[in-house]
Amino acid sequence: MPHIGRRHRLVLYTYTLNRWWRPILAIGLVLMILVAALAWLPSVVPQYTPLQVAGWILWLAGGVGAFAIFLAFFLVTIRKSAYVQPFENHLRLVTPFLRMNISYRRIIQASSTELGRLFPLEGLKGQKLAFILPISGLTAIVLELKGWLLPRWALNLFLSSFFFPDRTARLVLLVPDWIKFSTELDSFRSAWLDSIQHPDGTPQSDLLASLSEKQ
Repeated sequence: MPHIGRRHRLVLYTYTLNRWWRPILAIGLVLMILVAALAWLPSVVPQYTPLQVAGWILWLAGGVGAFAIFLAFFLVTIRKSAYVQPFENHLRLVTPFLRMNISYRRIIQASSTELGRLFPLEGLKGQKLAFILPISGLTAIVLELKGWLLPRWALNLFLSSFFFPDRTARLVLLVPDWIKFSTELDSFRSAWLDSIQHPDGTPQSDLLASLSEKQ
């Protein structure tokens, strides 16, 4: 089997950024339009009487607007860059700001379940309910781990709270095709387990090989 598996995009990461970049872009555009109206419209339309705003406020608003537009385009650029990828002895999780190798020794089991079961809708309110409702019927792979590689508070800085169903060491992975990902992950884990249970180079096999060479 290959040494490296395919990259499976983290849908939850993409979904999160998709919900952010549009309002951020709208805020940036509104601010830039307001600054343009207050700064240059009087020279174009002399009869227009603008609000009296200090110059530094216009510069500040323009800077914030430009930064918001830049941030929106940056989020669009990186929204599909997060993925998980099986390797020979670990599962790699990559986001634009986090790179984490999860050893197969750390994985107790991998199971599949719907997001709506992991995060019951009746227990959610407001923004969290609005966030999870459209994708609550999707199936995700849940990794039960022996422990976190990094402190939980550090992971919360890079991953949405919906990567963690509770306070236990479980990680929710929502990918475009959970069946393909589950099959590939199970194949790599099984090969790894077989390799550590039946290593190629044992003392017994080395002895038999040396005897056969002498004969």
